Amino acid sequence: MRTVGQVTVMDHLLGKPERSVALYHAFVGLIAACGDYTVLPSKTTITFKGTRRGFAGARPDNQGLVGYLDLQREVTDPRIRSVSPYTKRLFVHHYRIRSQAELDDEFAAWVREAYAVGQGAHLAS
Repeated sequence: MRTVGQVTVMDHLLGKPERSVALYHAFVGLIAACGDYTVLPSKTTITFKGTRRGFAGARPDNQGLVGYLDLQREVTDPRIRSVSPYTKRLFVHHYRIRSQAELDDEFAAWVREAYAVGQGAHLAS
């Protein structure tokens, strides 16, 4: 039984186009290739957390997949909708993915960088 107000990953997937759900699962595959992580679904997004902090988020919508990656540098790319400083050492990158092709090697590298942030890489001097 689910507690009222508790949100699950399935809540985010239900009713979304198959293409968007497939993009979500492909994104999760990129994260899983990095190592262990925790999934924290909330009302607005599904957050992925490393041993130290959350490092990425994803949410399928009617056009594909939207979310964020926390990186230690600014990335400029058409998939990145906006970049904002989060701390002195971190930048949050909001992305939109519309096709499997956009989850390429470059995007996978950003996921690996974000995963390292989740493990505390941003705390090294």
